Amino acid sequence: MQDLAYFKWSIAVTVLGIVGGYLLAGPSGAFIVVVLAILETSLSFDNAVVNATVLKHMDEKWRKRFLLWGILIAVFGMRIVFPLAIVGVVANMGPLQVIDLALFDEAEYARLLLSAHHEIAAFGGAFLAMVFLKFFVDANKDEHWLHFLEKPLTRLGRLEAAQILLTLLAILGSAAYLESDTKRVEFVVAGLWGLVTYIVADGLGAILGGEPGEGGKTVVKTGFAGFMYLELLDASFSFDGVIGAFALTTSLPIIAIGLGVGAMFVRSFTLMLVERDTLNAYRFLEHGAFWAIGALAAVMFIGVHMHIPEVFTGLIGAVLIGAAFWSSLRHRRLEA
Repeated sequence: MQDLAYFKWSIAVTVLGIVGGYLLAGPSGAFIVVVLAILETSLSFDNAVVNATVLKHMDEKWRKRFLLWGILIAVFGMRIVFPLAIVGVVANMGPLQVIDLALFDEAEYARLLLSAHHEIAAFGGAFLAMVFLKFFVDANKDEHWLHFLEKPLTRLGRLEAAQILLTLLAILGSAAYLESDTKRVEFVVAGLWGLVTYIVADGLGAILGGEPGEGGKTVVKTGFAGFMYLELLDASFSFDGVIGAFALTTSLPIIAIGLGVGAMFVRSFTLMLVERDTLNAYRFLEHGAFWAIGALAAVMFIGVHMHIPEVFTGLIGAVLIGAAFWSSLRHRRLEA
């Protein structure tokens, strides 16, 4: 019952979201809201774990700001404004034209958004690849979960700028198999912007006062820097959910409601992980979350060449985190 208290607002928003979906599109609208909420929660549970690793180092004031204002940015910014902005850039339309298109010509709006899928995937894939590699490619890292994979990555940390090199190779390798020169150029440019965005976001922590953490890493704990880093991270996690939602419906209000409900549950999980100190109690949970991030980055790079079901994307993250949780329990029993 104590854990359930963390989800009271999420449950309330779920009820309102289902009612909203029903009013907009009848029983099918209510059903799609539920499916989208489950999709978003399953795809972003690893996001909750990674959010918790950053939030536990942040000031209480900025932690509350992220959990309050961050959800508004997540729902209205990433689930509504971001897709509208993408369509506006692709179709060279003004904001009012795009809104009119989204509300009254849903099929064309969906087509334009999906036409930019390769660029969205390149940006999000590059950003998440850097997040993944920053955690594992570290010469000072001495705690491993999957030793046979993590130890070689640790040795790579001796190579200067290894994370950037590996991410650039992933961008170029994926771009090489696209069918047209135009798409290849767009993919590489978007990937480079994802890489640059990560470097700027990560660097803000050091510039604005980030402190050395475990293994000599910089912990992004300064309020504004940490807030912006988490918002960018949340944005990267939401890309696949936004794109995948159009496989179920082209209605922007229904998509916003469904993904917004899912985002609320992710915030509730994050709060519970921080306040219950779950990451310290289960030592490999963080490793599992970062492996899930690496898997999601790989899915984004591969997904521009072939369709990868959203169910698979959600399951692979859940399986990795579940395995890390089981390993943590086993390790605690052995220590006891």
